[in-house]
Amino acid sequence: MATNENLPPNVIKQLAKELKNLDESPPEGIKVCVNDDDFSTIFADIEGPSGTPYENGVFRMKLLLSHDFPQSPPKGYFLTKIFHPNIATNGEICVNTLKKDWNPTLGLRHVLIVVRCLLIEPFPESALNEQAGKMLLENYDEYARHARLYTGIHAKPKPKAKSGAISESTTALNVDPSSTNNALGGKKLPPGPAPLTASSKGTAANSNDQNIPVVTGPSAPLKKEAGTAKALADKKKIDARKKSLKRL
Repeated sequence: MATNENLPPNVIKQLAKELKNLDESPPEGIKVCVNDDDFSTIFADIEGPSGTPYENGVFRMKLLLSHDFPQSPPKGYFLTKIFHPNIATNGEICVNTLKKDWNPTLGLRHVLIVVRCLLIEPFPESALNEQAGKMLLENYDEYARHARLYTGIHAKPKPKAKSGAISESTTALNVDPSSTNNALGGKKLPPGPAPLTASSKGTAANSNDQNIPVVTGPSAPLKKEAGTAKALADKKKIDARKKSLKRL
């Protein structure tokens, strides 16, 4: 529990209860960021209401609670830049709920809902940003264009990281063989074919042609000479047989 000296214990206790309720059941389009060590500053992220120039934007704001809260209203500030008649260039929020219409019985939930409603229905008559207020009254389309421009530049929501999303290249580089075996129930994958190299390609080619006689340059004359010698030997045998037949 917070021990902020600016707030009395009973107020801290009430705030702790209300902040827990906001965390468990947040208002539509509002997410409160709780700091258990300091309840005097309340942060919240407000989603831009649909159908407004602030649509698709997320705006961070804060409420500052004084030492005499809830007798005096909190002060509200937008930390995200926004083009709005009732929000000054320094982020200060001008809304009656935080001023003359404040009531100690109003809770933080009510304040946050009012601030988000301000994005839906601005009050240019009590503008802190005179340029935005004048533009809203005289040329709404131009005002909306400015507001959308600010929203697109300053209020883009942060992308959420995808859990478990791993690129194929990272997986290929970081595969643990043991983890693969475990995933397959302890069975080992058969080894894949070895990559072919220049020498292995030659070996593979030779293995396929091992039964095919290959005549190369140096061996051709030797085979020719062997064939000639054999022919001479056969001729001698024939001549010898002819001589023997003549004697008979």
